[in-house]
Amino acid sequence: MPLGRSLSMTSLNGLPQCEDEDLPVEDLLLFEISWEVTNKVGGIYTVIQTKAKTTADEWGENYFLIGPYFEQNVKTQVEFSEPPNPAVKKAMDTMKSQGCQVFFGRWLIEGSPYVLLFDIGSAAWNLDKWKGEFWEASNIGIPFHDREANDAVIFGSLTAWFLKELSCQFDDKPNIIAHFHEWQAGVGLILSRSQKLPVATIFTTHATLLGRYLCAASLDFYNNLDQFDIDKEAGERQIYHRYCMERASVHCAHVFTTVSQITATEAEHMLKKSPDVVTPNGLNIKKFSAMHEFQNLHSMYKARIQEFIRGHFYGHLDFDLDKTLFFFIAGRYEFSNKGADMFLEALSRLNFLLRVHKTDVTVIVFFIMPAKTNNFNVETLKGQAVRKQLWDTAQSVKEKFGRKLYNALLRGEIPDLNKILDRDDISIMKRAIFSTQRHSLPPVTTHNMIDDSNDPILNTIRRIGLFNNRTDRVKVILHPEFLSSTSPLLPLDYEEFVRGCHLGVFPSYYEPWGYTPAECTVMGIPSVTTNLSGFGCFMQEHVADPEAYGIYIVDRRFRSPDESCNQLTQFLYGFCQQNRRQRIIQRNRTERLSDLLDWKYLGFVLQSHLDTQKSFPSCMKCCWALWLLNTP
Repeated sequence: MPLGRSLSMTSLNGLPQCEDEDLPVEDLLLFEISWEVTNKVGGIYTVIQTKAKTTADEWGENYFLIGPYFEQNVKTQVEFSEPPNPAVKKAMDTMKSQGCQVFFGRWLIEGSPYVLLFDIGSAAWNLDKWKGEFWEASNIGIPFHDREANDAVIFGSLTAWFLKELSCQFDDKPNIIAHFHEWQAGVGLILSRSQKLPVATIFTTHATLLGRYLCAASLDFYNNLDQFDIDKEAGERQIYHRYCMERASVHCAHVFTTVSQITATEAEHMLKKSPDVVTPNGLNIKKFSAMHEFQNLHSMYKARIQEFIRGHFYGHLDFDLDKTLFFFIAGRYEFSNKGADMFLEALSRLNFLLRVHKTDVTVIVFFIMPAKTNNFNVETLKGQAVRKQLWDTAQSVKEKFGRKLYNALLRGEIPDLNKILDRDDISIMKRAIFSTQRHSLPPVTTHNMIDDSNDPILNTIRRIGLFNNRTDRVKVILHPEFLSSTSPLLPLDYEEFVRGCHLGVFPSYYEPWGYTPAECTVMGIPSVTTNLSGFGCFMQEHVADPEAYGIYIVDRRFRSPDESCNQLTQFLYGFCQQNRRQRIIQRNRTERLSDLLDWKYLGFVLQSHLDTQKSFPSCMKCCWALWLLNTP
């Protein structure tokens, strides 16, 4: 019989039929293991968080997430409770009796999935022993100075221990599926296989370790995939042990998946194995759904961004905010991988085009990329204070003006507008105008950067000369901190900020998937991506004319960097030439693509795809063999 329940996208959706024996679906337990369960580090947190509801709806009480315990995260995210499953409770009690701290509860996100959290610190005294066991199982040595790899060994050993205690309680048939994300969780997979536990294992790589390092080194990565000496490159970057952990996880897993076709090609060369299936990442569309309201939300949050701009550019506000477009790039501060280098070069060329054609459009570009800072820039804080002071002055004069006008109308008189404002009012307004005078340019960064002389974004801004001069039609603001609604500068959450912008620009060179353009799409905001990102490749495959739907795909794979930069510049300039009505129509078309990125829809597409694949079931049958034959 078919499995009957999907593991959402990155799991065993589409298992082949088993002719010999039936396995009750209710007996299957699904464990999803990641270092980013309740612990936000990167994009995997978003993957797990957004598909939790879909998976929990499918699996109910049989779905569990396993992650590390960090008190600062758990305080606000987890509601502790007792495990409802007696087998899980018994396995936890066994581990607790031997000195390990294990916590259980519900993760307070949509879907409220069960979480099992291991306190790494409480088990650290076992590190040397577990490193020895890992060496015996895999011949991979972990250096003592690599804190992250050592934590991965502890986390993986605790995971394998728990799975062993759990599987011992099922004598009749194995019924455990363990889905591991990335190399930090891979130790648990390797140990589970070496101990021959009756557990069906899946491993998903969201990006290869070595691929990220090589791309950051500005190498021509994709045109030389088959030329790299993998062992040598990993050794030179002092990540050989991590690379071995990742590669061993890939080859030990019964089913190996990755998130995009571009990453599948990369994995084939970097990890020496092709994925059994490509499982694109999705989003919980319901969270972002605003129906017809999304256009109103854009106007509302755009107005709040405009308030920040009024303060930031006080004294230089000689451009029309109604003809000002807001572009942004956001994500981890990986200057080359995220395409910030190409974006800045394209902005320089765009600035030239806008000035040459004497357009009245102004473009303000935000770089939302966290970096090391001391605190807010004094000049930036002063700008917001000046803006507020001007607003208070205007309100005071307006109230006084309105009262005089009201009284005159009550008397049946038309007031003399030359006398309605007295000398004091004029003096107050003049002082307000003098307070906006500024002898410096508006700052290009909102914070005091640590070691700003070596910051790649600031250095590039210095090179191309985008200093927010009056004559510049492109203005730049680096906000080196994640957005927050409690910020005294720009009090908006990331989602609110995105809705208020006109275009997201993500010309990434290395982007296995790319959640930032996907989030723009579901909120109805056009975006720029590349054919080296998983999202860009996915859109090229599923949408006939992506550009018509507000998805601009830069060719960074088959064009030279200069040609790609020119293409990006043309995309940006073409967007600047649109009028307001055209942008509204385009946002409507962009928002219509959101269903393509829903986890539920992606699960259906994958199921249909697997049903047509003749060669695929063989790799899945090994999982069924685990359950039915009770052998690894």
